[in-house]
Amino acid sequence: MTRETDRLIEARISRSQFFRLMGGAATAALLTACSTRPSTGGTSGAGAGASVDLKFVGVADEKVPMEDLVAAYRQAKAGVSIATSYAPTDQVQTSLRTQLGAGNAPDLHVVYPGNGSAMSMAQIAGAGLLADLSSQAWTNTIPTGFKPAFQLQGKTYIYSAGSSVIGAIYNKKVFEKAGVDQPPTTWTEFLDVCEKIKKSGVTPIALGAQTPWVTQLITYALVPSTVYAKDPTFDDKQAAGQTSFAQSGWRDAMEMYLELQKRGYFNDKPNGTTYEQQTSMVATGKAGMAIQVSAVLQAFRDAATTPDDLSMFPLPGADDPAQVWIPAGVVVGLGASAKSKNVEEAKAFIDFLGKQENINRWAKAIAAIPLTQDAGSTIDPALESFLPLTKDRAVPFMDQRWPNAEVQPTHFAVIQDLLAGKIDIDGALKKMDEAYAK
Repeated sequence: MTRETDRLIEARISRSQFFRLMGGAATAALLTACSTRPSTGGTSGAGAGASVDLKFVGVADEKVPMEDLVAAYRQAKAGVSIATSYAPTDQVQTSLRTQLGAGNAPDLHVVYPGNGSAMSMAQIAGAGLLADLSSQAWTNTIPTGFKPAFQLQGKTYIYSAGSSVIGAIYNKKVFEKAGVDQPPTTWTEFLDVCEKIKKSGVTPIALGAQTPWVTQLITYALVPSTVYAKDPTFDDKQAAGQTSFAQSGWRDAMEMYLELQKRGYFNDKPNGTTYEQQTSMVATGKAGMAIQVSAVLQAFRDAATTPDDLSMFPLPGADDPAQVWIPAGVVVGLGASAKSKNVEEAKAFIDFLGKQENINRWAKAIAAIPLTQDAGSTIDPALESFLPLTKDRAVPFMDQRWPNAEVQPTHFAVIQDLLAGKIDIDGALKKMDEAYAK
């Protein structure tokens, strides 16, 4: 890594805080299941005249960059076809994990950074199901603080193009019509903005809680301010049994979550609303905003008549701007199945993705901060307001430090139950603590 690249990373990405141990929430954005016809390409692993068919299964936020890069690979190589398909994350977390265990997984597939979900790097690499990518040149440029998201026992098992943040994707025209001049910087200001939008006749916040992974995003957006701003060592203490969800600012975050519901700032029946409906509401101006991961910003723009109407701001989880922290994490990536008969060809495609120009292309397509940066790297203007906070007030997505794959689905379920009035906050936190202890 050059000194200039290192300087750029230091300027834009925190090493001392959130990249201490980056992880990806299984939040990274999913649309409907879809597939494409095979694209013909090639790898350095294919011999002259050889024909190799690779299969890739991913989630929908990977579709735009993957299709673009598969097409580019086709131009650069010959002899390999890559058939791509995309499915909702809930399906990926179950069916693909089962395929991996049975030894009939696709050659290339989605992998979530760090730990904490059934398809996370640590979980499946630990089971011997991911091919080692450590010999590839791009792995030498992974910043030190990123390594726990990419590596297990010093070996790299996942490719990811960069990092994303969680905040409010908002419709600028809705804000303007409601008399909101600029995004809020404190929790009280945020509530005031919601009230103005509500009085203008528009739903302030679209919440698609029928889609399980969407349930976690508001909590994730608030917890950096309610927990980590007060105690950056919370994860270590929780792992040591010195604190818990119930004994921490997680309680405050859930109270704030429910406050938004009680004030009528969500759409009707959020548990009956999907991610796709949430996206449409904000894109068409039927809602002012949605708390989402930046990886789906392009999907919101694609659904809008005027893409420039959509932007983002950090969700302020405190009334002191200096205590507003944000969540940020390495974006969902991909790996090669260790059981694949075409493992060398699959790894060759990942090596192609690891070239700086392709890191830039992937990151740009999903509004991410590139893993490494050069003169060709760009940062989406919508993320500019997040960059000062990534310096020293950002933490990884919460699930990356959870010890098992039980806590995250428990979190999904208790949020849905809270919204439905089937459980109280004490009960929700108790269930999460029980899942953590498994």
